[in-house]
Amino acid sequence: MKTRVLLVDDEESFTRLLKLNLERTGQYEVRVENWGGAAVEAARQFKPDVVLLDVIMPQMFGGDVANQFKADPELKDYPIVFLSASVKPSRVAEHDGVIGGYPFIAKPASLEAVIAGIEKYARKRKPEEK
Repeated sequence: MKTRVLLVDDEESFTRLLKLNLERTGQYEVRVENWGGAAVEAARQFKPDVVLLDVIMPQMFGGDVANQFKADPELKDYPIVFLSASVKPSRVAEHDGVIGGYPFIAKPASLEAVIAGIEKYARKRKPEEK
């Protein structure tokens, strides 16, 4: 059973490349949303095991998207990992990878670092949860 990753980031070239690299491993199914406002509906449809969310996006900040998830009874338990260039790797390290209650991965990040974050924070689905 592949881990479902919802990738929310406005940089289309970044999301295309990360989706390709994650899916190439054979371990992940990735859905991309390049507009933060579409993330909640995408999560309802896709039921991701983890959400990788950028912080700085036009129209809607990642923090606002995360707040919408937390306010929604259906989505409040979905793990969110911020994947953003808005925080330096040294600051992430100083806070043991968690800032404001959310795990953070600083961009640019290696594929290995992203996979490690997915594996650490993704919820584990039961076989009957398809």
